[in-house]
Amino acid sequence: MYLLANLRIAGSITKSLLTFFKDEMGRGTFRANLKSMIKAQEITEDMSWSELIEEKARKYGDRTFLLFEDKEFTFRQMDENANRVANYLLTLDAGKSKGVAIIMGNCPQYLDVYIGSQKLGMYSIPINTSLRGDSLLYILNHSDAEFVVIDEEFLDAYNKIADKVEKRKKVIVNRAAQSGTSPLPKGMLNLADAYRQSTKKPDIKYDKDDICFILYTSGTTGLPKGVMYRYRKTTLKLLSIPANALYKKSDILYTSLPLFHGNALWLCVTQAMHRGCKVVLARKFSASKFWDEMRKYKVTEFNTIGAMIPILMKQPPKENDRDNCVRFTISAACPVDEWDKFEKRFGIKIYEAYGSVDGGGKSIMNIGNAPVGSIGKPALNTVYRLVDNEGNDVPDGTPGQLIFESKGKKKSVEYFKNEKAGNDKLKGGWIYTGDLVRRDKNGYLYFVGRNAEFMRIKGENVSAYEVEHTIQKHPSVLEAAVYAVPSELAEDEIMACVSLVDGHTLKEADLIETLKEDLAKFAVPRFVKIVKEFPKTETQRIIKKELEKLGVVAGTYDAQKNKYVAP
Repeated sequence: MYLLANLRIAGSITKSLLTFFKDEMGRGTFRANLKSMIKAQEITEDMSWSELIEEKARKYGDRTFLLFEDKEFTFRQMDENANRVANYLLTLDAGKSKGVAIIMGNCPQYLDVYIGSQKLGMYSIPINTSLRGDSLLYILNHSDAEFVVIDEEFLDAYNKIADKVEKRKKVIVNRAAQSGTSPLPKGMLNLADAYRQSTKKPDIKYDKDDICFILYTSGTTGLPKGVMYRYRKTTLKLLSIPANALYKKSDILYTSLPLFHGNALWLCVTQAMHRGCKVVLARKFSASKFWDEMRKYKVTEFNTIGAMIPILMKQPPKENDRDNCVRFTISAACPVDEWDKFEKRFGIKIYEAYGSVDGGGKSIMNIGNAPVGSIGKPALNTVYRLVDNEGNDVPDGTPGQLIFESKGKKKSVEYFKNEKAGNDKLKGGWIYTGDLVRRDKNGYLYFVGRNAEFMRIKGENVSAYEVEHTIQKHPSVLEAAVYAVPSELAEDEIMACVSLVDGHTLKEADLIETLKEDLAKFAVPRFVKIVKEFPKTETQRIIKKELEKLGVVAGTYDAQKNKYVAP
């Protein structure tokens, strides 16, 4: 059924690989990487983003790369601005092996800091801008960053914890346009001063084993872990293969996801940089304005995550829904029941991707060569297994943790100052993803949920992910969060918080009755709470640990007792 699609994809990948090796010959790393790819399926001579933008600035020069609101930036300008930031950091005694925390929303300056710091051999720490209090303090202290570059709008959050920050920081502020000439707080520096520096590249080289950047996990279910990427293994070069297979130079990519997230930084900005096409960078995701943005910029591809697709589908239908230039979207965890509906309503294709920041560079994609709902099959020569909690292989149709074989000499996944987490991640030559996946009889894989988000209810394992997506099928439900709460007897009970579509009403008892038709009896939530909005990360992920701390609060509907919990 998917033979033609696989033949087309094989042709595209073959051309992309030829381009990859042609580039490698120009970089002088062809032999080393060809040998390591054959032997261990890994890149041993990688590159930094600073090297990539320099390479593309030489090749494309004044071709437009970045569009942000009413501004445009060429490849050359992006490289020059990164040099300016690097030279500015040098005046502040920055240099190799020093860390810079980036607390910024989407803007060109974000990329200038991220790329500019690499020109000095520094490491950057992109930080979720929704973090506050102890969560923010933890990352600032744990990461050992000596510099902080922060948007002015987040200064209040930083100042509240500044006296608890362990290492003294040099704080550089990206000022808001409306600030004018008002003075900054004492001791803080102005990022605008960087753009008066020289555009000449600093004469500094990184050490291959130095840390390039640290991405902290979302921490939605516990303390975040810092995933380290060293200069010798950034995974940047491998991103050129899907970039050249999927895109044309005339393409216009769009992301409204935050740059501190791997999706926006890797799958959009980096792949566009590799291919030489344009990126439209939006400040934030807006469901009501989303398709207007697509039409305004003539976007041909955008990235999304599963939570965004139901939100877009719950927007009122319009006559011009299909009036767009988009060919496809790259999604992660798209709800199966929304897949076909989304494609038909907006006239585009959904390509489903699987990967994670601590997945050792392993990824899987369904680009029309697998059934709807599937993440596809791993690439040829990728050895994987689906295992139970005891490490035994599970039969087809049964969810098991996805693990990949790791052949490289170096650790595939490293956590900053957390060797135990690294040892738990890589055991016996296998990378444990922590994700539950099932395989059908034809070998196609389907994402089931995070291992950490499975609940033990009445002796049965229940996937919070699957219950959430069942709840979201209800036309009045906008979003849902499902998690376990303590039971009066044993094990746990299931609680569901839901938000409603604007203008809709819903009785909790009616939702429970609907769910009984689609869920096993033990998977139907006992408690339901309707909320106006959820605590979220900037990637639209609901922060469940905040909900779990509240527990069963007054006003929650108890289906077992058929009444609301009293104040």
